[in-house]
Amino acid sequence: MADQSDRWAVLAAQAASSKKALDPVVLAVGEVLAITDSFVIVSATNTRQVRTIADEIERQVHEAGGPKPLRVEGLDDLHWVLLDYGDFVVHVFLQETREYYELERLWSDVPRIEWEESSVRSSRA
Repeated sequence: MADQSDRWAVLAAQAASSKKALDPVVLAVGEVLAITDSFVIVSATNTRQVRTIADEIERQVHEAGGPKPLRVEGLDDLHWVLLDYGDFVVHVFLQETREYYELERLWSDVPRIEWEESSVRSSRA
């Protein structure tokens, strides 16, 4: 259900923002990618902040009654932590790693979901 997964994705972006994540973006990839409804992409200035942001996202989503990640990858080097919730996937990057992979450019044709307000508004056409 895209609406529910959008709410969790928005909460993940807000949780990341609460820990000073850089440039949080929520992308509605479900129309072009069958495996998930949305990507949350954020970055951090150092590996300690990458860990803090990932932990905070997990905590806030779980405390709000949301799912736990199906899998978590990247906790060994903390350059790109992936939290896979099934319906949405969170990417927490070290800033230079985010710049290298440019996921926003790869997915530039998908709509962005507004996350800075408490209600979910989509820019989907």
